[in-house]
Amino acid sequence: NELPSLSSVLSDPPSPQDNPYLIGVGRADCTGPPAEIPLMGYANPEQTAAGIHTRLYSRAFIIDDGRRRVVFVTADVGMISQRLRLEVLRALQVKYGDLYRQENLVLSGTHTHCGPAGYFQYTLFMVTSKGFMKASIKPLVNGIVKSIDIAHRNVKPGRIYRSRGALEHSSLNRSPHSYLNNPKEERDRYQWNTDKQVLVLKFTDLDGDGIGMLSWFAVHAVSMNYTNRMVSSDNMGYASYLMEQEKNRGQLPGQGGFVAGFSSSNLGDVSPNTRGPRCMNTGLPCDYLNSSCPIGGTKMCKAFGPGDDMFDSTRIIGHSVYRKAKELYAMAGEEVVGSLQAAHQWVNMTDVTVQINDTHTVSTCKPALGHSFAAGTTDGGGDLNFTQGDPPEKVEVKYVCVCVCSQMNWPLPWHPQIVDVQIITIGSVAVVAVPGEMTTMSGRRLREAVKQELESEGAFKDTEVVLAGLSNIYTHYITTYEEYQVQRYEGASTIYGPHTLSAYLQKYRGLARAIAQDKVSELPLGPPPPFFEKNLFNLLPAPSVDRAPENSSFGDVLQQVYPIYRQVRQRPSGLMSELCLRFHWLKGSNQQSNATIEWHIPSRPPGVSTGSNTWGTTSSGWAGRPSSRPTRGCPSLQGHRQLLLTVRSQ
Repeated sequence: NELPSLSSVLSDPPSPQDNPYLIGVGRADCTGPPAEIPLMGYANPEQTAAGIHTRLYSRAFIIDDGRRRVVFVTADVGMISQRLRLEVLRALQVKYGDLYRQENLVLSGTHTHCGPAGYFQYTLFMVTSKGFMKASIKPLVNGIVKSIDIAHRNVKPGRIYRSRGALEHSSLNRSPHSYLNNPKEERDRYQWNTDKQVLVLKFTDLDGDGIGMLSWFAVHAVSMNYTNRMVSSDNMGYASYLMEQEKNRGQLPGQGGFVAGFSSSNLGDVSPNTRGPRCMNTGLPCDYLNSSCPIGGTKMCKAFGPGDDMFDSTRIIGHSVYRKAKELYAMAGEEVVGSLQAAHQWVNMTDVTVQINDTHTVSTCKPALGHSFAAGTTDGGGDLNFTQGDPPEKVEVKYVCVCVCSQMNWPLPWHPQIVDVQIITIGSVAVVAVPGEMTTMSGRRLREAVKQELESEGAFKDTEVVLAGLSNIYTHYITTYEEYQVQRYEGASTIYGPHTLSAYLQKYRGLARAIAQDKVSELPLGPPPPFFEKNLFNLLPAPSVDRAPENSSFGDVLQQVYPIYRQVRQRPSGLMSELCLRFHWLKGSNQQSNATIEWHIPSRPPGVSTGSNTWGTTSSGWAGRPSSRPTRGCPSLQGHRQLLLTVRSQ
């Protein structure tokens, strides 16, 4: 299982000015059960999966410079939990020994809110997602490990190029009042109140042929809203889909050698719902400070995306991100050269002392959630009578809490205390793995701090620092001290108190300094996290076994498609609509369930036949009797028609 060395792959040893990396890319399905499992993201236990909008994938990128190797994985998952990372590391240890380990492996989640929940080992997350479920975590572990396996098998000499550009009109700050509490002189340095930059790493073989791409952009993957009950990779997954379909011509989705990863960044206060929050009962803008409505409160205040519905908004935002990444990919950009480094520590975040100046120190707190956490956000309001930005005292917020989770340890701790901090450098590109959701300004401060430390010793120049959010473990949000004072949802969800960001800045500065001074081996590893074997609970009832009615069988067609479909409405041409197939699962009474397959297909000339043998699909998970070769997706949407096929589900 050892990776080949550069000298064994190249026929002639490379000259110093022509020194390639070894690069491997891989992709694997990690969808998991698409029915009855709660979805992770909106913390609504009643939002259970009932079908598939898009499948979920793990995408792995291995880079080796001949002395060291690093692995970056971006997975279509809400966030990486500590338990998920530990189980992946255990599986890799069995296969590869110490080749892939905690210091050189980054696992990052795209933050889709439409993936299965149940893969956390801390009580708060188990309560809101009905427990710890092996049916959820096993497909995630297997998919992530398989993507690394494929990348491991496919390593070849190659090159990396970096490009950077701005993407406007695809993101909106959902807590602008909090952002405005940051110092004016700091805000004046930036044009926008969200980060618009897109960073692309382009991977090629030595002939210049593309083998993969990694992109980072700060926006929440919540185009699919809290009413959705279908498993979906949301806008970032759609961007990956579009790029891979373009590069893997003639291949089905999820197949082909080119792998395109779209990763999360400092998206904490960034929404894709670009039309902003409005009161659903009146159509008027929500209250600016509290994001609430005169009638209905926070639950009635909802942010809207650019499309006609959540599916349309997912396509628009995903296509916009894809189009910018495609443009930057085509530019090739500056070649990334230089050695690799990986620095990692475990940190107990509950009592970190930070030196502010010569005479003043501050500390983090034991994990707690503020009142406004219960209010939710404009991307998904809470059910309780709480509002954002409403701390109990209008004074400097030292520590506001509704739940002191560190003192709640039954049946297991409610929140983690041991947290991963990690940086990997690929030449002049530094990837900072962040264990949560950093806000725009928090991310800017962290990037600046890491860049300053890396370049302080002269070993790094023109360093590109990028944040990979929701990596390795999830610790909610990370706001600035000033944003914490406003106590909107993001500040109330900064669980280690108002000085959380200061603590992280100190820890990441230490990692960057060790890399710059080539002293990573001297870093203390820190206290390892727990791996709980007992007291994990599952609140879901055992799934019932379906039965077919008398004189019928599983897979029987209940409602056949029409032989002819007519165009029912027009839309502007040019909008990609490959996400046309939707699988709905409906649990029926008397142990009988039905599945409906919808295909939203482009318009054709009137009278063109589209029978079920042409459009029907089947797979092992659908038990549909009509079968045909699956299609490769729909071309650009010029009209809209809907094909329905309902079958008996097993």
